Parts: sequence; C-alpha cells; structure tokens
Amino acid sequence: MKILAHTLTILLVSLSTSALAATVVPLKGQTSQTIQQDTSACQSQANAQYPVQGTVPSGGRVKGAATAAVAGATAAEVRGRQHENIYDQIDDDTKQDYRQNRAHSAAAAGAVVGASRQRQARRQNLAASQQSATANNAVYSSCLQQRGYDVLP
Repeated sequence: MKILAHTLTILLVSLSTSALAATVVPLKGQTSQTIQQDTSACQSQANAQYPVQGTVPSGGRVKGAATAAVAGATAAEVRGRQHENIYDQIDDDTKQDYRQNRAHSAAAAGAVVGASRQRQARRQNLAASQQSATANNAVYSSCLQQRGYDVLP
C-alpha cells in the first residue's frame, strides 16, 4: 500500500510540474505530503532564481510599416519643399497622392524590416528561454536531491 501511495504521489508530482519533465523518486521514505511540500518549495526556489519566460515578440511588421510610412510621407514632403517654386504650383490633391504613394512604398519596406527584426528577436528570446529553462531544471533537481530524492529525466 505504501508503494502505491508513493507511486501515485510521484505521478501527481510529475503531472503538476508540467514545465519540468522529471520523475521524483523519494529515497528516504518521505510521505506524499512531504513530497508535495518539497517539490513545491524546490520549484519556487528554481522559479525565483531562473524564471522561465514565455513571451513572444509580436507586431514587428505593423510597427515597421507604421514607422516607415510616417518617414516616407515626411520625406516626400521634404523633397517637395526642396523644389518650392514647382511644388507650390501643384494642387493639393496631387501633393497628397504623392505623399501617400511614398508612404505606401516606405510602409511595404518597413513591414519587411519589421518582420526581420521580429524574427531575430524571437530567435534571441528562444535561446534565452532555453537557457533559463535548463538552469531552472538544474536548480530544481539539485534542491530535490539535497532533500533526499532521486530526480530522473
């Protein structure tokens, strides 16, 4: 009966620590309550030292497009002002169309640049997240081993 209780406790602990894919085996005859307290305390310690992040950057294309559109429209206005004698003779609708076309072209390029930066940020976050998860698992395992458990991957 005692073995069944420990087996069930190990199963529950394994399921409750979804971020950790480890099996905890008590070596000193710990009770199920002690196992739960120890795993909870060790997980809290590991999360305090190495929090596992799950943020994914988003909106890079939109940010890039919006920034580039503003820059494109501003650049079109500046170019027009450089030729002030001709630019003043053009009607306002044509000026507006020119600025919008330049903004549209710049927005397309900005979306490409923004997407590229977003992919780069995702790769960096993934690498940092993997390192943090590895360190978190190491702290968790070490803590449990110090408390008299065998931690199996």
